[in-house]
Amino acid sequence: MVKAGFISSLLSLAAVTGAWDSPNYPGFNRVWQDNFGGNGGSLPNEGNWNIITGNLGVNNELEVYTRDARNVQLSGGNTLQLVPWRNGGGWTSGRIESKYTFTPQGGRLTRVEALIRFGSNSINNKQGIWPAWWMLGDAIRHNVGWPQCGELDILETVNGQLTGHGTMHCDTFPGGICNEGNGIGSSVNFANQDWQTWRLEIDLRPGNWVDQSIVWYLNDREFHRITGSRINNYNVWRSVAQSPLFFILNVAVGGNWPGSPNGNTQDGWGSMMEVAYAAHYVTQ
Repeated sequence: MVKAGFISSLLSLAAVTGAWDSPNYPGFNRVWQDNFGGNGGSLPNEGNWNIITGNLGVNNELEVYTRDARNVQLSGGNTLQLVPWRNGGGWTSGRIESKYTFTPQGGRLTRVEALIRFGSNSINNKQGIWPAWWMLGDAIRHNVGWPQCGELDILETVNGQLTGHGTMHCDTFPGGICNEGNGIGSSVNFANQDWQTWRLEIDLRPGNWVDQSIVWYLNDREFHRITGSRINNYNVWRSVAQSPLFFILNVAVGGNWPGSPNGNTQDGWGSMMEVAYAAHYVTQ
């Protein structure tokens, strides 16, 4: 027999998740979204996403990405869950990359955002866990190397720290205009591991490219800004701000930045990244 309290909980969940359709914003057209509807335990819509498999051999990361629902699944409550798990002496995790690509429109403001929370494991039990919401230049799919292809990290956080990092990567490695491999970045603190809105805007409304900008926001509050004048090279600016991009959501494990997991690191749902929606908007 189903208890009334359970029914009430389901109704409450339905009310909350119904609100997780990406918002409508005055003055913007929503061009694309995924609100991750579907049956719990199923893979995300493969019409929208490439589900990445294997160890990609980057950043000295430890994880092997899989198509296993333990690592990448719809929750059944209108969210995507990317979950790292110990696997013997190694780790498995989830990564998806959008088939959808877009080019920021000249004369318009482009907005991309996602609503994200992190699993409830203690910060002290997340050494080596590295979730991210970011974009790569589609040129990387057409034989252009990194960082020449361009990269915009909307959110990265490591080791469970309540600090989000937004970064632009560009030009050449090592060094170059974006000081690779560090990139041009800034950070912002957030209150807890619960739902936060992470947004990036590419403003191509100014006619002169040096006045154009890329701006990062947490919950509507700006925390990082890069202008064309700061880059001071039109071809590099164009490679990032005026060229096709695609979305990536993943949870990496280990690597040069966070370092390796330790004996206190916990795997599973408590170390996941959960995403309620990802969306792309353009001003009218």
